[in-house]
Amino acid sequence: MKTILAWFMMGAAALAQTTPEVRQLARDNNTFALDLFGQLRAQPGNLFCSPYSISTALALTAGGARGETEKQMTAALRLSLDRARLHPACAGLQATLNKIQSSGHVRLSVANSLWPQKKHPFLADYLDLARRCYDVEITPQDYERAAAEAAATINKWVEQKTQDKIKNIIPPGTLDAMTRLVLVNAIYFKGNWAYPFKPDATQPAPFKLTGGKAVEARLMNKQREYRYAAADGVQVLELPYTGNELSMLVLLPEKADGLAALEQALTLARLETWTRQLRQREVNVFLPKFKMTAKFELSRIMAALGMKDAFSGNADFSGMDGQRDLFISAILHKAFVDVNEEGTEAAAATAVVMRLTAIMEPEPPAVFRADHPFLFLIREKSTGSILFLGRVADPTQSGG
Repeated sequence: MKTILAWFMMGAAALAQTTPEVRQLARDNNTFALDLFGQLRAQPGNLFCSPYSISTALALTAGGARGETEKQMTAALRLSLDRARLHPACAGLQATLNKIQSSGHVRLSVANSLWPQKKHPFLADYLDLARRCYDVEITPQDYERAAAEAAATINKWVEQKTQDKIKNIIPPGTLDAMTRLVLVNAIYFKGNWAYPFKPDATQPAPFKLTGGKAVEARLMNKQREYRYAAADGVQVLELPYTGNELSMLVLLPEKADGLAALEQALTLARLETWTRQLRQREVNVFLPKFKMTAKFELSRIMAALGMKDAFSGNADFSGMDGQRDLFISAILHKAFVDVNEEGTEAAAATAVVMRLTAIMEPEPPAVFRADHPFLFLIREKSTGSILFLGRVADPTQSGG
């Protein structure tokens, strides 16, 4: 027997005022984001994901965990709030993000849905938690007789919520007659730069790859005042989106071959220090256009971060249906990003599959020339939440 939970999130943004719990949750999520990246960075080439999607999906999963399973999950997710405060904080952070959508400056949406097997006795307390704190829509499915049709229905929902950017998050054969639950969380963001790049300023130029080779990339160019810092062999540039609620941070090693050292040194404390050092300065920016997709199976990575029991017969998800009969068999994640002269479009989805046990004198402009590998992240500014995180190793490659 098999239970599937899938999370797909569509969102990224914020409120001007947030509670201490929401701010702590955002910081915990950022710690997880960088620890997750520390695991993913061994993979070569371009990289992109939504740590917010993954952490939110698994926080909801943890809402049904008990005992040692719950302790391991919250530790792996770097969550410091207890159960009574955690899930309301998740609701507060999602409300913060949804507030951005209503501002009309960017397109942003966070959508959650629950797709249980018809008549399966999920606990009212768990369903109430999902409704109150994750604002889910609940739509029962008949996996026993029509699993393929249910998968198609859920995949279509995800495609709609991500503007067709995330397709087939649930591959053929994932759902079957033993499926009991799919929870979907989708994140979608589209924002224009506050200061767009002019297309006629985009020019082909060499982009140095790790290892000494180079490819020809399309480098966008704009000179104006941006928030900028340089320290520890890294240049940090903030590119705001319209409305200034969201921004992209670009972390560029000063050395063309400095990406590995940057990735190894990247911690939340360093990122927060670099962010505090940002100040307005005239900057001549060269940034490549790029588009990429990525997909991951995250079970081994989450186990490496300390979440072990959830994938075994020792799992305790009795907060979901009153029985210790479920464990996670897969965590699937897909993500998409497109960066161009106008702005950025990004989307991601995460699926967790579960089975039964089974002021100053003028300075010359700084030059920020991203013509070699760099890291970037998209964040909501009032909480600092990292919504998307990625690496550009080769802007001419779109990835998987």
